[in-house]
Amino acid sequence: MTLSRPTALLRRLAALYPREVPPDDDVDRALGFLGVDEESTVVVRAGNGAAVIVLGVSVVAAALVPASIRLPIVGALVALALAAPPAVRRAPVALAAAERTRALGDAPALVARAALRMRIEPTPEAAATFAARTGDGPLAASLDDHVRRAVGSPSSGLTTFAAEWEAWNPALHRAMSLVSAAGEAPAAERDRTLDRALTAVLDGTRERMAEFVVRIREPATAVYAFGVLLPLALVAVLPAARAAGVPASPALIIAVYDFLLPAALLAASAWLLVRRPVAFPPPEVTAAHPDVPNRRWPVVVAGLLAGCLALFVSGALFPRWTRWVAFAGCTVGTVLVGVTRGTVRIRNRVRAVEANVTDALYLVGRRVNEGTAVEAAVAAAADEVPGETGAVFERAARVQRRLRVSVRESFLGEYGALSDVPSPRTRSAVALLALAAREGRPAGSAVLAMADHVDDLQRVEREARHELSQVTGTLRHTAAMFGPLVSGATVALAGGMAGRTSFGGEFPADVLGLAVGAYVLFLSAIVTTLGVGLERGLDRTLVGYRVGRSTLAATGVYLLSFALAGTLT
Repeated sequence: MTLSRPTALLRRLAALYPREVPPDDDVDRALGFLGVDEESTVVVRAGNGAAVIVLGVSVVAAALVPASIRLPIVGALVALALAAPPAVRRAPVALAAAERTRALGDAPALVARAALRMRIEPTPEAAATFAARTGDGPLAASLDDHVRRAVGSPSSGLTTFAAEWEAWNPALHRAMSLVSAAGEAPAAERDRTLDRALTAVLDGTRERMAEFVVRIREPATAVYAFGVLLPLALVAVLPAARAAGVPASPALIIAVYDFLLPAALLAASAWLLVRRPVAFPPPEVTAAHPDVPNRRWPVVVAGLLAGCLALFVSGALFPRWTRWVAFAGCTVGTVLVGVTRGTVRIRNRVRAVEANVTDALYLVGRRVNEGTAVEAAVAAAADEVPGETGAVFERAARVQRRLRVSVRESFLGEYGALSDVPSPRTRSAVALLALAAREGRPAGSAVLAMADHVDDLQRVEREARHELSQVTGTLRHTAAMFGPLVSGATVALAGGMAGRTSFGGEFPADVLGLAVGAYVLFLSAIVTTLGVGLERGLDRTLVGYRVGRSTLAATGVYLLSFALAGTLT
């Protein structure tokens, strides 16, 4: 992700507040981790600059908007101005926490690669280099930095790397310390020490995820109750509230449902996400991948066409105000799904390739242990492993046979079987196979151990997602189905209680429908993002794809439930 545009925006906002401000150590650390070449004082001044802009807008609004809606709009803008400085100030800290969470998802795999390299050659320096160079992401990059700084010193880089990450993952510190200690352990105890290292990081990951699930149950329930149930229940009592003399002007309803509630949901979601200890994000697919479309305008055109079709159909079948909800929801949802669909398809193939990697490694490792060359073992495994994994091994064997290249080149080279498969896990396994091709029979036991370790890693990820499934499943269903269903029925019920044209003669029914409809779209986007973030981390592609699907579903459910409930009132 490029940071040039956010950095330029920070500088422009900071220029609006030229006064000196004290530095913030937390923000400085976050900026350093994100690789942003700015000081915390720029971020603090940018927050104040954002507040200056919003206050200026509030002054203009106070002079231009009608008196009937002036107070709620100006009040909302002033509240936004007050929230801007702390929000901008904490944004780098939150982003760094999210990135660190994604990075720590690679901790078990990083330890596994280091431990496996130690089984072949009990040298901490070689293990650290192998683990760093065969991985992707911030964690591998951090280890590589420590390895380079340790050149020429007695340290291997493992211990200093472990010390740096101890505050965020104590289990990683303990595991890397055990890997380093295995280099000095007697040969009879080395394998047991390495097994303890991997067990430590796996058990630490399980425990941290279990503790996190227990901690977030009550906050997630509160988000569900106060962000979904209570606001929807209040819609139904609006007619009675107005009849009782409680002020509920259109401007107030819009300010509450379309500004204050979404802002509160965003704040609560951010609070939950920054406390997630570990994330297991899907593999990263860049724009350089041959199957990723390099043109976005056809998707945008398709989204606009879908939105216009939805506008026409809803305007013909339902009240006129539904057109704008249908247009916004269908346009945004179609564009998001269209933009991310290609990447999601590539990731589905990656998952299919990873599905039987454990079996492939076991078959190769067993044959190498028996004295078979790795090249022949790979070719034999291609015939025995099913699905996409077997197809990849078959292609690698064919490339190796035709081009006379090494095991590494047959998988990872320009024409290799994994050249268009961005799977860090599979690439790490192939790196070990390439090492086994050089070492020969002694590496067979390491390949067998790798099969067990890959199986353990996959089991940890499944357990983590299962632990979160109750929370994230409820959030997904609320965003796409339950929230829109109740919202549409509630709006129809409220309209039936107070008359189909107005609420008490002053509150137009279309205003309530639009206000709640916009809230439904915000709800589908924010709550779905929260669910994805808790389950997988804030992966941009996955968030976009699921938000697009959720928005499309929410739009349809909201309008249909309104129409069906309207026939009963």
